Amino acid sequence: MILEVDQLTVYYDTALLLNEVSFRVEAGELVAVVGPNGAGKTTLLRAMAGLTRWERDISKGMRSIFSNIITKGKVIFAGERIDDIPAHEIARKGLIICPERARPFRELTVMDNLKAGAYFYVKDRNKNLDKVLSLFPILKKRINQVSGTLSGGERVMLAIGRSLMSNPKLLCVDEPSTGLAPKTKEDLFKQIAEIKKYGVNILLVEQDISFAFALSSKNYVMSKGKIISEGKAKDLLADERIRKVYLGL
Repeated sequence: MILEVDQLTVYYDTALLLNEVSFRVEAGELVAVVGPNGAGKTTLLRAMAGLTRWERDISKGMRSIFSNIITKGKVIFAGERIDDIPAHEIARKGLIICPERARPFRELTVMDNLKAGAYFYVKDRNKNLDKVLSLFPILKKRINQVSGTLSGGERVMLAIGRSLMSNPKLLCVDEPSTGLAPKTKEDLFKQIAEIKKYGVNILLVEQDISFAFALSSKNYVMSKGKIISEGKAKDLLADERIRKVYLGL
């Protein structure tokens, strides 16, 4: 078992954003969490990675609409409970989030962004760099280009590449297809499939059902902060209620 999330709950003040979410990722799996915009998918990743606790800590003593952030539940990663340790320690253990809309360091070059991803693993930097550039040849062509000038698809590839530089045990990719053209999505699909062949466990959070289901071995459907169904793609698509109400098909 790579990841086990048990009854993870997040409140922002009086708003309940995650409601007792439980799921698992086993070794060798590419698991997808799907659902409409606002379902709580990104909050789930942030809570797993300890970032909601960080937001709570920095808001202490400050006037903020998010001044009372409460995170409850259990997160076990690679056999160790991590829901009570700092976010940077969780990242060091190998749970790595590739954020929504890529968010590269826009003023840095492609190379400097990739080097930043290797902060915890300097000794493996050259080996991982070769792997990333073979997966994403366009980044090799753009290696000295300032990241803020990249196209949307190139920024997503850079963000995934930067995450891979950290030697992830579990790579959590948040909405990678958002805003991309169909051909770029198709290329990205192939590249994520290749990453899985390298033995990287992947948790894919996606709104594009066809994109996620084509890659995943197991799926969880989220709605309004809860997981309301789970199963293989063919079984979820055969359920008319799930298709219409939660997948929008």
